[in-house]
Amino acid sequence: PIKVGIFPLVNKLKDKGDEVYNNLKNDFECLFDSSGSIGRRYARADEIGIPACVTIDFDGCTIRDRDTTRQVRVKADGLKAAIASFLSGTPLEKIGEPVN
Repeated sequence: PIKVGIFPLVNKLKDKGDEVYNNLKNDFECLFDSSGSIGRRYARADEIGIPACVTIDFDGCTIRDRDTTRQVRVKADGLKAAIASFLSGTPLEKIGEPVN
């Protein structure tokens, strides 16, 4: 099953999204999606049961929890470890800086 969705916020960030996808795909089953609004991408990911969504924006990355819809900001160089920790059961709030 897919564990991580990777979503560049806007088309200008698609290359950065590809880079994140290539960095994570060997460790996690990933889905890359850059079509439609971010809300629709989240809805599609929720519908198929993807537990973690990574959104790439101009300031870095956020991880979104499917079950709570909460998000935390993480540094790109710590993204892989943060996702592994989250998927192992660590509460999202302990992984990064909460996004309001």
